[in-house]
Amino acid sequence: MCGIAGLVDLNGREVRKETIKSMTDAIKHRGPDGEGQWVFENVGIGHRRLAVIDLSDAASQPMYSSDRRFVLTYNGEIYNYKEIRQELESLGHQFESKSDSEVLLLSLIQWKDKALIKFNGMFAFAFYDTLKGELLLARDRYGIKPLYYSLQDSYFSFGSEQKSIKARSNFNSLLDKEALLEYMTFQNIFTDKTLEADIKLLPAGNFMLVNTKTRSILAPIEYWDYHFEEPENPKSEEEYLEEIDRLFKQAVKRTLISDVEIGSYLSGGMDSGSITAIAANENANLKTFTVGFDLSSASGIELSFDERSKAEAMSAKFKTEHHEAVLKAGDMEKLLPKLVAHLEEPRIGQSYPNLYAAKLASEHVKVVLSGSGGDELFGGYPWRYYKGAESKNFKEYIDDYYLYWQRLVDNRTLKSMFRPISKEVSHVWTRDIFESVFKNHPNKLGRPEDYVNHSLYFEAKTFLHSLFVVEDKLSMAYGLETRVPFMDNDLVDFATKLPVKLKVRNLTNNFRIDENNILNKRITKFTKTNDGKYLLRKSMSKYVSIEVTERNKQGFSAPDDSWFRGESIDFVKNKLLDSQKTLYNSLDYKTTETLLTSHFTGASNKRLLIWSLLYLNELNI
Repeated sequence: MCGIAGLVDLNGREVRKETIKSMTDAIKHRGPDGEGQWVFENVGIGHRRLAVIDLSDAASQPMYSSDRRFVLTYNGEIYNYKEIRQELESLGHQFESKSDSEVLLLSLIQWKDKALIKFNGMFAFAFYDTLKGELLLARDRYGIKPLYYSLQDSYFSFGSEQKSIKARSNFNSLLDKEALLEYMTFQNIFTDKTLEADIKLLPAGNFMLVNTKTRSILAPIEYWDYHFEEPENPKSEEEYLEEIDRLFKQAVKRTLISDVEIGSYLSGGMDSGSITAIAANENANLKTFTVGFDLSSASGIELSFDERSKAEAMSAKFKTEHHEAVLKAGDMEKLLPKLVAHLEEPRIGQSYPNLYAAKLASEHVKVVLSGSGGDELFGGYPWRYYKGAESKNFKEYIDDYYLYWQRLVDNRTLKSMFRPISKEVSHVWTRDIFESVFKNHPNKLGRPEDYVNHSLYFEAKTFLHSLFVVEDKLSMAYGLETRVPFMDNDLVDFATKLPVKLKVRNLTNNFRIDENNILNKRITKFTKTNDGKYLLRKSMSKYVSIEVTERNKQGFSAPDDSWFRGESIDFVKNKLLDSQKTLYNSLDYKTTETLLTSHFTGASNKRLLIWSLLYLNELNI
């Protein structure tokens, strides 16, 4: 796990090493164990190292081929690198290190972009052929590791974070107002846009090529995508149950490969609990980490948000060394500047608890396991699927599901809110953005199961992808590597072909959930006849108790509904109720004020909107 950066001057001028160093210095938090810069004519490549596999200097980067023709800068972990190494050795390749980085380098020399499909892990890298002048950029299947790129003037630049690109002198920062509209619709960005007009995010499962001699840049090319579909010849439930257990254990064990100590997040839920159970069985000294919340001013359903007692019980069961932290209302206020600096652009949810969790874990280990992916692959949000499951065709599905996924404000309010820049974004139809997510997913829709698979695809491409972006940046803010066992290639392939009836047991419950209101998520009791993640729950019951596997779905959320109208209300008002804020160059102040007031008075729950506005204000857009 590391940080990468690079620059190409398409006008052919020589790149200075000092420029590349400034780009890597901007992300030194990602790699406190070492750095390296390399320049060749009009190309420069840089690296910051977090040493996890092969701690010797032989694994330092940028890494070069023996003849110095090829250069690699790489961020990530390839869990099957030992198997690939054996294949390369059989083809005559020789190794100078024990690192997965060298396996990646020689794989790309041997197979070029065809090597991408071989890798089981997480990665973002740049691979340069000095003879052909060809730069290959790529990102892993699921987008666990981010990779940004920019073309501005005659400069093509890239980096693990936007701040590397912006570290280049003379970079012109400009707000992408279309991306802002997209974010304010979905509390997410579905496209490859960022809030920086000239910086894009390479899509997950894509690579791109830049020829430094011909000065040509090929658009991103997709080499892999999810395909959720019903199996033509489904197996018995018992066979699926046996297979999911085998694949899950295999996935966790694969992610334990390391030359440094590994820990695990432990929320008290089934996914992190099951991962911890297997990891603790393999590692007798496993450390676990939980973040809880001070609920003294919370009310209603928020009183269940603190899962420390449940996590402590699991820690005792698995005999881990357990560590915890408690967040209070004022902690968000203190941490907001640091959060914004590291996350850069806003993504889904109120992510500041994740930053505290990463800080806690980083004080004890270099690598931590996370349960991300279990919900999105195995149907953990059934209330989101019911609406689309009864659609009659693709258009109806898009119309209904799009309205459901407007997470911040509806279209009418959005039009009023964007009045100051209405002419500049009038051509943007967020429904079309929503529909474009499905451009590569077969629209063979007939049964409710087909529509659920469409919804699962949507979640993986948008919601889960942004979870990974958030998790990467906030963990790497403290030089911490996060691994996600659920995203093992074999387990993902299994999950995408698992019959829907073994994920969501009841497709007839059609009700809308307000994502602002966690209470509504718990209307339906998740039982064996009406729940999400049915097969996964059944399988995990051998690792955690039945009480845990049948527990209602609980997200990792702070009691912000109460805090924003209670202990943090003055903070929110001071930050947002000022028409002179630069935020209101793009957003209408009176519309925003009305929405905020409705939350303060208790007339509505606008916690997601308030969080987003606080973030954008801190970003000083």
